[in-house]
Amino acid sequence: MKRQARRQNLESAILAVAQERFALHGYGGVSVDDIAADAGISKQSLLYYFPSKKALYSRVFNDVLDSWLSNLNSLADADLDPHAALERYVTQKLQFSYDHPSGSRLFAQEIISQAPQCADDIEAKLVPAFRAEAAVLNRWMANGDVAPLPVPHLLFTLWAMTQTYADFAWQMRMLLGKQALEPADFDLARETILRMLEGALGLKRPATSAVVTSGHAALPPVEKAGKERA
Repeated sequence: MKRQARRQNLESAILAVAQERFALHGYGGVSVDDIAADAGISKQSLLYYFPSKKALYSRVFNDVLDSWLSNLNSLADADLDPHAALERYVTQKLQFSYDHPSGSRLFAQEIISQAPQCADDIEAKLVPAFRAEAAVLNRWMANGDVAPLPVPHLLFTLWAMTQTYADFAWQMRMLLGKQALEPADFDLARETILRMLEGALGLKRPATSAVVTSGHAALPPVEKAGKERA
């Protein structure tokens, strides 16, 4: 059990370093030697866990993609009305940007580069999730629960508004004159996005609206701000 735990800890350390490196420099700008050195292990040890840079990148990217997609099921919750579902959706997407900024940037880099490494994985996983989300929004619109809008572009806009707080955090910090984005910035972002959604979709906010977070804090706690959020 100790050996297994050690293996898992070392694998997690390798993945964390690799994610940060790939997010900063892209696939072509990182070598196995760089990652091994940052992880404090030999190249041979790293290759024991991941036989190639391609295999390591694929694992890192798919971990990020799976985590990102896990936050996209809020709209399909039959127990939530449209306002509550969208409120949770926006909250979870912003929470992902706060908790995993390097993962968000890694995903963005792969997409911007037209997915040279992981196109098949993205298509296989993202297309079904996108269609499921679109089906819920289309149903709401058909039922008159929300005002009609072009559903694909509504989703694209929601993704852009939430992911920008990770992907373009440097620009935001520079313009705001801050060393790091703070929990209050994410709270203001969520409130702004929700107000825009309410206006565009004709949603009335409940008198006692409370953010549904499925286990996440309504606001990212200050003490969680660390190296990854720089």
